[in-house]
Amino acid sequence: MLELSEIYKAAHVLRDAIRHPHLIAAPLINPESEVYLKPENLQYTGSFKLRGAYYKISQLTDEEKSQGVIACSAGNHAQGVALAATKSGIPSLICLPVGAPISKVEATKRYGAEVCLVPGVYDDAYQRALQLRDEKGYTFVHPFDDVHVIAGQGTIGLEMLEDLGDVDVVIVPVGGGGLISGVACAIKQLKPSVKVYGVQAEGAPSMALSLNDKRIKRLDAVSTIADGIAVKEPGVNTFDFCQRYVDGIVTVTDDEIAAAILALIEQQKLVSEGAGAVAVAAAMFNKVPVKGKKVICLVSGGNIDVTILSRVITRGLSKSGRMETLTVDLYDQPGQLSAVCGVIAQLGGNIISVSHERTNASAQVNGCTLRVVLETRNAEHIQLIHKGLTDAGYVIL
Repeated sequence: MLELSEIYKAAHVLRDAIRHPHLIAAPLINPESEVYLKPENLQYTGSFKLRGAYYKISQLTDEEKSQGVIACSAGNHAQGVALAATKSGIPSLICLPVGAPISKVEATKRYGAEVCLVPGVYDDAYQRALQLRDEKGYTFVHPFDDVHVIAGQGTIGLEMLEDLGDVDVVIVPVGGGGLISGVACAIKQLKPSVKVYGVQAEGAPSMALSLNDKRIKRLDAVSTIADGIAVKEPGVNTFDFCQRYVDGIVTVTDDEIAAAILALIEQQKLVSEGAGAVAVAAAMFNKVPVKGKKVICLVSGGNIDVTILSRVITRGLSKSGRMETLTVDLYDQPGQLSAVCGVIAQLGGNIISVSHERTNASAQVNGCTLRVVLETRNAEHIQLIHKGLTDAGYVIL
């Protein structure tokens, strides 16, 4: 069991060690509700993970601290443990799979940890971390299934209620469940009327399936742009906390996540990683009942790999109706390209690229296909352009 007093103790310990990002009003996320963001992407290391790691390390005995800590992660937990250990003056070793992004490996080193690159995937790195723990006497800092780690994450719930005491709904990202366990534990004990919902990626719904079946389930594989919550199996403790305190867990698609990342960049000037944006996606696309409610969406982290950011933005534009790709069947004769572009221009579409091909895709022997990528205002604008082209006699493939 996790007592509320433990979360308050964690808040006291973390008082001078972390940032306390205040809520940000986000009225355009869902105009039918009053949405606020808890921007943990602005936390040191760019993620909430520092809270749990720091509090866990603070509770070690002097002997345990002298031996150092070890963790296994390919992302935010690694950086949180590294910085927390360095701030506490103790050594840390982080096991990472050799395929981890170079940016995350270097960030972990910059925060003061020694890095051990392990051949294989995450599971191989995890097994190596346990082996080194047993050999060298390190203390293993689990990314989510540890009561002290959960208590540290629970301090976010205290801060939410401090900033918005009359909140109705809190929406939290869920991977292994450590974050929502702490947040829900704090909020439900202080204000049971608040609804706490979790959000997972559609391609990694381990906690959602486990709660639905009332037993812990392990997924064979996970696939999502929200790599920070791509967890195959929830923890024993976190599963129990979610059963006890969480009102429901929903899923969002990768396209919805991309649209949420784009909305945060455009509307709030906030950069979020995929896992950090799932709560916002749930509010945007009404995955949980938020109409007429005061809602807090927890943006859990901002460490998105910049090499994929442009692709995520493109998917977000498409999902939001801001970009459309049309393939039009044409007669292969002069003036056709100009005429199609004229219709699109009259209706306010902005053409980004054009590809004109003589291929078998056309139903006509003397036909060709025109592929047009254009910027649009919204889904209704796309429908207007489709109708305009169809009314002009063109066939959209």
